[in-house]
Amino acid sequence: MSAGNEAILVIEDEPDIQELIRFNLLKEGYQVRLCRTGEEGLTAARSQPPRLILLDLMLPGMDGLEVCRLLKQDTSTNAIPVIMVTARTEEVDMVTGLEIGADDYVNKPFSPKVLAAKIRAMLRRRNGEPVHDTPPLTVHKLEIHPGRFEVKANGETVDLSLTEFRILHFLARSPGWVFTRYQIVSGVRGDDIVVTDRSVDVHIVGLRRKLGEFGRYIETVRGVGYRFREQP
Repeated sequence: MSAGNEAILVIEDEPDIQELIRFNLLKEGYQVRLCRTGEEGLTAARSQPPRLILLDLMLPGMDGLEVCRLLKQDTSTNAIPVIMVTARTEEVDMVTGLEIGADDYVNKPFSPKVLAAKIRAMLRRRNGEPVHDTPPLTVHKLEIHPGRFEVKANGETVDLSLTEFRILHFLARSPGWVFTRYQIVSGVRGDDIVVTDRSVDVHIVGLRRKLGEFGRYIETVRGVGYRFREQP
């Protein structure tokens, strides 16, 4: 897939990380704009909205979580996908970012290939490109359409990240079956998606939140993993 003229806004204060990201994204064919503070990033995003934002959480002055919150509250920028780039490993930071609207995250130190895969997947989804040719699935008033990359709950569209979509589809295909984190990783991993057993829990949190009342269908089985409830 060619990146074409997709513009990526990178909000990152460390020069070495800035250069690493810039160099690798230029190789992928993306246009890259760099900002070192949250305030600069907000101004840049509002004046010339990019296709995607890479956002460091630990910025001087306004931190990345506040930047993300403001981006998602602003109607001129709330549709721009945000991938958090963070050195923090605490799950609470990842969950907080997802809860305020971030679409995905990558931990420092990161693999440029992993970062590029996440960006490609996110932009494919935003560009409306189909993910699968498998047939639609309807379970417990949830409609899951892989070809359209579409989820509806009681007829209302639910906006999911690529990883969240694949986890939901994987679990919903086998209601009642319990899957370990490793099995979920194996079931959803592909060339355009990178997920680890540790990150499954974070994605499940985001998935439940976005599904609202339907989030209760994804059950935790202590000491084992997760399952999609067999009965509504």
